[in-house]
Amino acid sequence: MSDSSILNNAARIIKLVQAGTPADQALRESLTLTQNRHYTAPGERRGISRAVFTYYRWWRWLGENDSLQKQLEAALALQERFNKNPDNIKAPALTSRAVPDWLKTEMEVIPVAWLRQLQREPTLWIRTKNGLGPKVAAALGNCVPCPEVLGKSADAAAGGQQTHSGAYHLPLTAFSYQGITDLYRTDGFQSGEFEIQDLASQLVSHAAAPKPGETWWDACAGEGGKTMHLSDLMNNKGLLWASDRSLRRLAKLKERAARAKVFNFRTAPWEGGAKLPTKTKFDGILVDAPCSGIGTWQRNPHARWTTTLKDVQELAVVQRQLLENVCGSLKKSGRLVYAVCTLTRAETTAVADAFTAAHPELTPDPVLNSTPQLTLWPHDLNANGMFIAAWKLK
Repeated sequence: MSDSSILNNAARIIKLVQAGTPADQALRESLTLTQNRHYTAPGERRGISRAVFTYYRWWRWLGENDSLQKQLEAALALQERFNKNPDNIKAPALTSRAVPDWLKTEMEVIPVAWLRQLQREPTLWIRTKNGLGPKVAAALGNCVPCPEVLGKSADAAAGGQQTHSGAYHLPLTAFSYQGITDLYRTDGFQSGEFEIQDLASQLVSHAAAPKPGETWWDACAGEGGKTMHLSDLMNNKGLLWASDRSLRRLAKLKERAARAKVFNFRTAPWEGGAKLPTKTKFDGILVDAPCSGIGTWQRNPHARWTTTLKDVQELAVVQRQLLENVCGSLKKSGRLVYAVCTLTRAETTAVADAFTAAHPELTPDPVLNSTPQLTLWPHDLNANGMFIAAWKLK
């Protein structure tokens, strides 16, 4: 496919987005609908996807009166210039253009290092089953292991507060994949040997640290990425409850679990209200709550321009209510873990601090060899941003 064809197809998808379809959905639907006609090769699909996401990454730098094709050309040129030398894009321009203006009211410090990370093309992370890391990496090739994360300090350049100390050593299960193979079609993926899962999401399950034989509840399980990881950490022993308000997502969870040979779970729909899906008491509960997703803005740049301050404020209410509704289901000495892939004050420290103040029966509990509240910055991990907090029932 020629460059002009890629630009034309990318422009067509952007018009769908402008009409109200989220960028990732428009790409998925458009590429699926036409994959048997125009651009079946994975490289061609990657070219179109890259052009669309690059457009939204550099959207505030583009001439709004130019045609979409010209804007796409300009965005791709900016990306190439930035990739060669990130300092080509100065800090003031990043501060004023890379994120929406309202974010300044929700983040005490906006690190320039984070803004530069937002303008990079994201890294693809995989998680192998325990014990299969070397085998999977050798079969796929182009895999770089991540044996240690969480360096000794956070964003020193930004002058912000320290967000972690010490180091957390992952087992040999997390790899960044730097090849071009369609991983979904590989034998290893089809047989359940590995999952495509961002490093920050993997760290949430490690923060939960379930033990084989325990009973856990993944309260906002979605399509089950963390459910499957929790099961692997439990050696497929014990019992996992997985709930979500979406029956479609729970059905997808079951499909994924079957492929991954995860058996120690049961699903139950739950709207998030006071009426719980079970009266079971748990050794641990993970609340991977719905959030504004600001920690994923590198991977989903279109969301920078659709997420609002009102979204943040409304979601903070939901997050606090979820914690209130589940905490009574803990066993004595049970552990509650709260995670959100966002960085706003309202959804992170404000939620955790208010919950701590309201529940003296719960003791804040260290996360990943660090403090009871931990912010994982994208520029420290080369992955999504994440906030994790934990408590233990006395």
